[in-house]
Amino acid sequence: MSVFDRREFLDRAAILSAAAAALGGTAAAQDAPRSAAAATARGASDKLRVAVVGVRGRGMSHVSGFLGKNNCEITTVCDCDEAVIGNAMRSIEKVQGRAPTYVKDIRRVVEDRNVDIVSIATPNHWHALMAIWAMQNGKDVYCEKPATHNVKEGALMTAAARKYGRICQVGTQSRSNPGMRQSIEAVQTKIGTVDLAIGLCYKNRPSIGKVDGPQAPPATMDYDLWCGPAPADAPRRKTGNGTVHYDWHWVWNYGNGDLGNQGVHEMDKARWGLRKGMPNSVCAVGGRFGYTDDGQTPNTQVCLFDYGESKMVFEVRGMKSPAFKGAGIGNIWVGSTGMVVCPNYAGGIQYDKDGREVARFNGGGDQLHFDNFVKAVRSRRVADLNCDIAEGHISAALCHLANISYRLGNEAPIGDVAGFAGSPAAADALTRMREHLREHKVDPMTVAGRAGPKLTFDPATERFTGARAAEANAMLFREYRRGFEVRESV
Repeated sequence: MSVFDRREFLDRAAILSAAAAALGGTAAAQDAPRSAAAATARGASDKLRVAVVGVRGRGMSHVSGFLGKNNCEITTVCDCDEAVIGNAMRSIEKVQGRAPTYVKDIRRVVEDRNVDIVSIATPNHWHALMAIWAMQNGKDVYCEKPATHNVKEGALMTAAARKYGRICQVGTQSRSNPGMRQSIEAVQTKIGTVDLAIGLCYKNRPSIGKVDGPQAPPATMDYDLWCGPAPADAPRRKTGNGTVHYDWHWVWNYGNGDLGNQGVHEMDKARWGLRKGMPNSVCAVGGRFGYTDDGQTPNTQVCLFDYGESKMVFEVRGMKSPAFKGAGIGNIWVGSTGMVVCPNYAGGIQYDKDGREVARFNGGGDQLHFDNFVKAVRSRRVADLNCDIAEGHISAALCHLANISYRLGNEAPIGDVAGFAGSPAAADALTRMREHLREHKVDPMTVAGRAGPKLTFDPATERFTGARAAEANAMLFREYRRGFEVRESV
């Protein structure tokens, strides 16, 4: 076995075949199912044993999704911070009559032959590695959004699911909500030719504060394990009152900003409505405005994804903002004979070309997505999944591609940015961004943001082409820290 690094991986021409070649097995994985045929369908009477990984925040929704439902038993709770497991342990014991086993290290969980499902609700930088290890060891995986921390991880996860015959669902739960499915049907069949999707993430995100130098992580946390494949740098942000368990979203080594946090839900729906995958090009403009803190990721962005005949515009606003056309955290699709606006996860409103309401769609909740996953685990049919890893990979990748453009951008006042060629909707979004900044007493003519380059992209190879391709391609993957790698067979 040998560890593959970023340069080796990026030199490969065929992304999915390269990903499949990169998946070897640990010793514990050698007896695991290697194909879909090796994993037989399981009836409703067969108990499924679940390990939930990461239980301080979103992981409690995972606990709720499996606990006492669909003949599932939560046998294991895994978290690198023993101080945060109490709520999960008590909740599970109350329903099941006995407490689950607590395991700190995910490597012990994936090696446990008495675990059927690994449900992952950890920071983004751990998602792909945990999922791949689990699938190599014969587990099915429910993985929280975004599926990945970088683009290439999605190809690896997809290849792993196919090679080992595993079921892997990504937690963009709108895909399972009846109201949202009806809304998407209306987008695709009821409003004519749709050439524009707008995704909105207007979610108030206050300053995370500023500290002086490296900070000590909580004594109850195995911080080396928390860092995992990412650099084990000491935190340079507040680490008390639970902030260490959330503010990583705004640090590039671990998170992807709100574009890849809340925004990936709306990104997933935007492209779902358009029936699109990877774009022909991407460009992003933005910055971190309104305060100075230890966050690195932008709190304000406008992104343009070009699909040729159609465009997708995505906006992030971390300072308080009114809704746009009825949506604040949601989506808008514009067609030749009407428009659909979805202001939440569970539904939307269809309008005709004169702006009159035609229909409303509503209904759904998180549980439906867990139910859908368990159904596919039992049937062994990838087609039963509402958000297979191949779909989750693309939606996360769009966030990563836009962030790459942003990070390669030049610092400049947002007021000096010329706009987005070929997209009046993106140019309008940029104008509205400037107005938004002024409302928060940020002068877009003097305060520097970042204007990313237009990066051309080849959807077939999942690589950048043209100007600045070398720089951009180098950001499609990261070199994992030793001891926390995907290994390739030799």
